[in-house]
Amino acid sequence: QVQLAESGGGLVQAGGSLRLSCAASGRTFSTSAMGWFRQAPGKEREFVAGINWTGGSTNYADSVKGRFTISRDSTKNTVYLQMNSLKPKDTAVYYCAAYKFGFLPATEEPEYWGQGTQVTVSS
Repeated sequence: QVQLAESGGGLVQAGGSLRLSCAASGRTFSTSAMGWFRQAPGKEREFVAGINWTGGSTNYADSVKGRFTISRDSTKNTVYLQMNSLKPKDTAVYYCAAYKFGFLPATEEPEYWGQGTQVTVSS
């Protein structure tokens, strides 16, 4: 059974940092592009960041550029999201996702989703 398990969420003050992890199990995702999405209360889920299968190409939503960094360790089947200079508007449930294909930008919806981890940024 394929699973994506996020961890690392929590409560942090504005200006602080968090590092999210997404551990994949059930199959290897070394040839898949991976992504992070988020959903704030009352809003639709939105794209945050993506990384291609080699880790050599990334893309970000404008709202997080320069503050968030996505990375991957394919030997550990894990993807990370380093979040710095957090703002209250970053408060959301963050989801990890795996695409069927390995390239960016992704042209289809992710194939697999994690259950999400809550990030709350206080002012």
